[in-house]
Amino acid sequence: MLKGLTTAALTAALLAGSAITAAAQDFTIRATANSNENDEDYDGLVVFKNHVENASNGRIAVELFIGTQLCSGGAECLQGVSDGSIDVFVTTSGGAAGIFPYVQVLDLPYLMSDDRVAEHVLSGDFTRTMRNMALEDSGDTIRIMTIGNTGGWRNFANTKRRVQMPSDLEGLKIRTVVADLPQEVVKTLGAAPTPISWPELFTSFQTGVVDGSKNGITDIMGMKFPDAGLKYVTLDGHAYMGAIWVMNNEKFMGMPEDMRRVVVDGFAALQQATFASPKRKSIQAYQDFVAGGGDLYVPTPDEKAAFRDAAAPVFDWFQANVDGGPAIFDALTKAVEAAEADLAAEYEADLN
Repeated sequence: MLKGLTTAALTAALLAGSAITAAAQDFTIRATANSNENDEDYDGLVVFKNHVENASNGRIAVELFIGTQLCSGGAECLQGVSDGSIDVFVTTSGGAAGIFPYVQVLDLPYLMSDDRVAEHVLSGDFTRTMRNMALEDSGDTIRIMTIGNTGGWRNFANTKRRVQMPSDLEGLKIRTVVADLPQEVVKTLGAAPTPISWPELFTSFQTGVVDGSKNGITDIMGMKFPDAGLKYVTLDGHAYMGAIWVMNNEKFMGMPEDMRRVVVDGFAALQQATFASPKRKSIQAYQDFVAGGGDLYVPTPDEKAAFRDAAAPVFDWFQANVDGGPAIFDALTKAVEAAEADLAAEYEADLN
């Protein structure tokens, strides 16, 4: 009898496993990130995969492709999402700007003051506004699912001197990507924008081709830029390093509503993971930078206000020169105002 029960139990377990396997074949999401397993994007994808597969009870399988297995850059990967060969991809504003120029609004300096404001803004209707614009411009093929973080905040770093005021940037050659907006930001603040590819940046510091860059501390330490002479970092936090997560819209809309809800919840969990990951990783990065002789400077409120005032002309440039610029700028600034008001009310309640 015991043997019979054991056999029956084993058979039932195998049948249950087969049922889950069969269910898992209902939907498969192929997700890729052009990064590595030390990156915030990978952290987010692991959380997304775990949530979606478990919450769907195995009906949705998520396959992860980290690196360049499916595509090798923003334009190519976004085309893959559009034609359905890739289901999920994460891009920066720079990577998507060629197709959706208005996403560069995330690179406008000093609009969002800190993590709480940025996370409030990116969890609300601002992202939905950008989603609707991207759907229209892609012929309903590319859907922005969420905006997370990939590396914390962009700060000015250089090999020459401490930067406390905008005037300290004058004459410095600052590395940018090959895009108009970041070059305009650097130029407006008095420095010389110098487009350099990421793999060439270490050598460019060593040889003096560039004096500085606009990067987060985890990127600075991960690439060992202090070994190339980068010694000064100013925590001006001029831009939140947004990560735009997109999905093939037909794939998403082809799922029943209960499974779409699971995917939406999965992206919410992913977003929270990418919000948190840079905060943790930056702790050791800052410690290592200072321990190695780096100069880490935090601007005073008045100094940060001076940076924002100096950069203000970029806001007008963006609205005048970027397709969709006025609409998305208005959406972001209103979202920031609402976030600041909500947080002020929370402080009032929590501090008293």
